[in-house]
Amino acid sequence: MNVIIEGSGRHLHVTEADLESLFGKGHVLDVKKNLSQPGQFATSSRVDIVGPKGTIKGVSILGPCRKATQIELSFTDARITGLDCPVRESGDLAGTPGCTLIGPAGQVELKEGVIIAKRHIHMTPEDAEKAGVKDKQIVQVKVGGARGLIFDEVVCRISPDYATYMHVDYDEINAASLFGKDPEGEIIVK
Repeated sequence: MNVIIEGSGRHLHVTEADLESLFGKGHVLDVKKNLSQPGQFATSSRVDIVGPKGTIKGVSILGPCRKATQIELSFTDARITGLDCPVRESGDLAGTPGCTLIGPAGQVELKEGVIIAKRHIHMTPEDAEKAGVKDKQIVQVKVGGARGLIFDEVVCRISPDYATYMHVDYDEINAASLFGKDPEGEIIVK
């Protein structure tokens, strides 16, 4: 089975409390653009991420608000900021580095929450059945072209709330030259 591969740029998810600290009381996340996952959206709200060696300005917040503030960077971004980020699944934040977030109304000092997102495929139960995979199963995804490669250690995340798309960061998009409209890869079940 093939899957569309999307690049996921640096972004963060915030709690209601952190949103208020960064933007002021009553700030609401607007829907600038709906994302491929149902109910998820990019917003106009942006903050600066400050690490021990550098700052990345104007990083987009994705909505809606979550239970924990989480920053997702690429390895390139981590080097710019000087943060030693582990590769983790979304929400697995224990023992990860923190950083400072600076918004127009204030700043937030995070003790943890910065990760490099593990490669993953959001899948509907129907597509998971077609592909022959279970939730949390690790697969490979093969892409062709001039810089073809096999993405290893791709986790399948299955839910009726998902749309079927693979997410990798832009370091990986660039490495495989996955430009253009809806690049695809072939799921290889190990």
